[in-house]
Amino acid sequence: MPASETLAARVPHRTVLSRGTLAASRRTLVASRSTMAPFAALLIAVSLAATLVTSLAAAQDLTDLERKIVELVDEQAEASIRFLQEVVDVNSGTMNHAGVREVGRMFQAELEALGFESRWIDMPDGVNRAGHLFAERRGGTGEHVLLIGHLDTVFEEDSPFQRFERDGDMARGPGVEDMKGGDVVIVYALKALHAAGALEDTNITVALTGDEESPGSPIETSRRDLIAAGHEADVALGFEAGVGGTNTATVARRGSSGWTLRVAGTRGHSSQIFSSRMGAGAVFEAARILNAFYDEVRGEEYLTFNPGVILGGTDVEYDEALNRGSAFGKTNVIAQDLVVDGGLRFISEEQKTRTRARMQEIAARSHPGTRAEIRFEDMYPAMSPTEGNYALLETLDDVSRALGSGLIQPVDPGARGAADISFVAPYIDSLDGLGVVGAGGHTVEEVVDLTSLPVATRKAALLIHRLTHMPR
Repeated sequence: MPASETLAARVPHRTVLSRGTLAASRRTLVASRSTMAPFAALLIAVSLAATLVTSLAAAQDLTDLERKIVELVDEQAEASIRFLQEVVDVNSGTMNHAGVREVGRMFQAELEALGFESRWIDMPDGVNRAGHLFAERRGGTGEHVLLIGHLDTVFEEDSPFQRFERDGDMARGPGVEDMKGGDVVIVYALKALHAAGALEDTNITVALTGDEESPGSPIETSRRDLIAAGHEADVALGFEAGVGGTNTATVARRGSSGWTLRVAGTRGHSSQIFSSRMGAGAVFEAARILNAFYDEVRGEEYLTFNPGVILGGTDVEYDEALNRGSAFGKTNVIAQDLVVDGGLRFISEEQKTRTRARMQEIAARSHPGTRAEIRFEDMYPAMSPTEGNYALLETLDDVSRALGSGLIQPVDPGARGAADISFVAPYIDSLDGLGVVGAGGHTVEEVVDLTSLPVATRKAALLIHRLTHMPR
């Protein structure tokens, strides 16, 4: 079995809900994709009205201990912003290994002060990544909760975007939203629980990866420890940024796979193209294949595939690691070589497998004088929508209502990319998008709404508290 296929082969079958079933099971909060947009403004208005109506009564749903936890979160609000600035001001682009490790040390010190046992996991030299920070507490009989974040950003040392800048309730900086803000939510939720005495007898693992923005290869090595943590836990919570405001969460994320199409033609004088001896050439054959992908594969919900790079001609050189290359050809010479490098997004392993088979079948229907081969590389598995994920959403919804913050809406999977939680979601119930709210991620205009930091931290603290005290 090829190395790229081993991860998918180990993924067990879990019940994936159809869109119709999801809509029925999630009360009135789940609307179909086709009906969501027309009623979006109405849903927001209803949500705001419900928040106002329930805010006075909501506090009655909190225990005395939970009220204390919320007070402690609020007392630490400014301290959490200061810590966010400290970690943002240390560059931790994925390939800045020293910077990733330094940010890891900053979080490690905070977690160890809360009684967590921590370890830095170095990656082998061949993986060329800094490594990961894991910290854990053991005890009690409640759910074992895995909290997932990442230390790296897309901004390397040579980026002009390097510093945290605050302007009232907004702040700009590399990673403020994606996802040092979410990492700070994890730490300050745990700080509040610790100060309230609510961390005793809990089973919690914190996993902060060092290469989420560009995972090291092979994936089986760079995500081995995260997957192992998923097998040991009962529930996973991801703290990537929220989408659509503070009252949303992610029950599903599409998976990501790479694909490379290589086409060979018969080189000869262009006057003989389409002849039985020379055939159509590599460029026409690739055009046939890509057009057939568009006509015959396109259309399933949440399925997309994108040919990102194409090079063709007499001679082609392509570096897959750098996603760049060169081609040489002449107008009077039939192209003999072509490469297409693309990506595939899917909502389930079943959809991925079925789509790959259709793409392979199309590539195999070669024109005379040509041959084509397509190969696939597993990257991120899908975080498929499951009953367990929706049960977690219900628990978060209960927390939000108890806080007077209103109902929680599930995010459309089409609005999210892949994330580290996808590596554990095939094994355990998972919920993502629990971090801060901002905009401009992966650009020099990345900002965070600082008022979302305590809001997310309150919800995270109470969600963790309720889960860790829920009998297995």
